[in-house]
Amino acid sequence: MKSTDSAELKLLMFDKSDDQKTHQWVYQLLRNNLLCGRIKPGKPLTIRGLAEILHVSPMPVREALHRLACEAAVEVKNNRRVIVPLMTAEKFGELCELRILLETHAAEGALPYINEGDIEILEQLDRKIDAAVEANDADQIGLCNQAFHRHLYSANPFQISVPLIESLWLQLGPFSRIAIAKLEKVYLVDRHVEALAALKKKNRFGLRRAIEADIRDGIASIKTVEGIHDYFEGVA
Repeated sequence: MKSTDSAELKLLMFDKSDDQKTHQWVYQLLRNNLLCGRIKPGKPLTIRGLAEILHVSPMPVREALHRLACEAAVEVKNNRRVIVPLMTAEKFGELCELRILLETHAAEGALPYINEGDIEILEQLDRKIDAAVEANDADQIGLCNQAFHRHLYSANPFQISVPLIESLWLQLGPFSRIAIAKLEKVYLVDRHVEALAALKKKNRFGLRRAIEADIRDGIASIKTVEGIHDYFEGVA
């Protein structure tokens, strides 16, 4: 992956795979940039501007923004302007509590289906998070953390909660990135290690507790950032 050199919008880029159609690539690229917070809250997005940056026609950009609006990741204003929504304290609290409810439920539902292969993949992802923290790579901290949780929850073949959870991540990503960039330490306790231990023991209560603690630690870290309330009002 690499960043664009655009003065207006620096996107995290990745190559289009051979089996991807252009509209799929544009959607996934913009979605990843929202998930890791590359596009800031309040940032206006134009179809023409994004098409120029990505060297594509306006049509796949328009389609991608429509899909992202349906996921509440972007907001279409009355004048047809598209922006990344600003965050409020009330919305932040609601999104975080919904994360806890949905993700603890998803983790418990996945527990019976977790096998040794899944454990190995989750351990690899946790090591990638540690490496990203060591390198102070905010993009990979966010994306690898989400990959860890996504793989865990998706172990349940009957789950329907992951799209709902990812909608919450999309709404929180741009705001959370502001806080992550200002934190001296991303976390003090690796709750993923606790979650992995619970998975190995098939400990439902321990898994729920680890996932909830992981999310609450992140919330607490964000709230400790000096001046973070200015960003709730969109004035910073």
